[in-house]
Amino acid sequence: MSIEVKKVTDPAFKKYGRIIKDYDCSELIAKMGETPMPADEVIYIPSDAALEALPIGKEFTDSLFGGLPMQIGYCNGTNSLLNAVEYHRSSEFNVACTDLIMLFGSEQDIEDDFTYDSSKIEAFHLPAGTMIECYATTLHYAPCGCNGNGFRCVVALPRDTNLDLEVVPSVSSEDKLMTARNKWLIAHPDAKIEGAFNGIKGENISVD
Repeated sequence: MSIEVKKVTDPAFKKYGRIIKDYDCSELIAKMGETPMPADEVIYIPSDAALEALPIGKEFTDSLFGGLPMQIGYCNGTNSLLNAVEYHRSSEFNVACTDLIMLFGSEQDIEDDFTYDSSKIEAFHLPAGTMIECYATTLHYAPCGCNGNGFRCVVALPRDTNLDLEVVPSVSSEDKLMTARNKWLIAHPDAKIEGAFNGIKGENISVD
C-alpha cells in the first residue's frame, strides 16, 4: 500500500518532532558525501569518528544534548518500505543530506500486546539540508528515498544507542521488543528481520 507524503512543514508533523534551524550543518552534510550509499540495501553506522570530530560534534554535545555524551552516525542507502518501527527513551536528531521521506507513528498507538496497525503511519518529505528532532515517543525506522533515488541521513543519538546489548533483560513484557541498547523494535512479518518481534499488523507501507 502506498501512502500520501506530506511536507515536513505540515502541522501534522508537530506531534512527531520539530524542525531545527539553529545549527550550521553544511560541513557535516559535505562530509556525509564521502559516506557510502548502497544501491540495493540500507546501512546504519551508529558512530562515525570523522563526523564526530567536526566542530559541530562539540556543538551537538554541549548544546543539542545538554552536555551529555552523544554519537553522530548515519543511515544511508536505498529503501521504499516501512519494514519496522522503533523507538528510544530519548530524542533522535536527523539531518537529511539528500531529499528523503521519513515514516512516523506514535508510541501511544501501540496496543497492549505490543502490536501496531500500519495504517496509522504518516509520511513526510524532508528536503536536503533539513534538520529535525524526532521525539522519544515517535515511531520511526530507516528513511525512504525520493523517486527511487538513494538517500543519506545523519543520525545523532545518546552515546551507545543501537549498540549490541550487554544484557538481554527479561523483567518487563516490553523487553521482547529490545534488539539493541536503547532500541525497542516492532517488525512487519514481510521484512523477515531475524530475532525481531513481528507485531506490525496491516500492509507493509510503501513509498512510491
